[in-house]
Amino acid sequence: MTRKPEALADPVDVAVGARIRLLRKLRGLSQQALAEAAGVTFQQIQKYERGANRVSASMLSRIAGALETPVAEMFGEASSSGGAIDEVAGLLAEPGALELLRAYTALPRGPARAALVDFVRALRTPFAAA
Repeated sequence: MTRKPEALADPVDVAVGARIRLLRKLRGLSQQALAEAAGVTFQQIQKYERGANRVSASMLSRIAGALETPVAEMFGEASSSGGAIDEVAGLLAEPGALELLRAYTALPRGPARAALVDFVRALRTPFAAA
């Protein structure tokens, strides 16, 4: 039996994977460290994080234990604003996003933060021909 392509992955599996990735990064764990704690290979953790493979209940429990979080948090049940949390989890799953946010929060409040936000906003818009 062939596996579904990631494009056809169940949205719940993708959301759970995004939460695993977000919590792993917040805890400062590598995929290898999480894999060792859960008793699987780092490649399996990669597949879980992408939603390519479903996480069994027992594995979800082991992963949650390694991440020091309740299993319910993997489904967004720890908060009533699941949609917003899923959106933030998706944004923070982008490569470099968490590092950028940490660097931003390390800046003193004030003009430096405002300048950084303005700079990033300017980068996302096409440059006008001068």
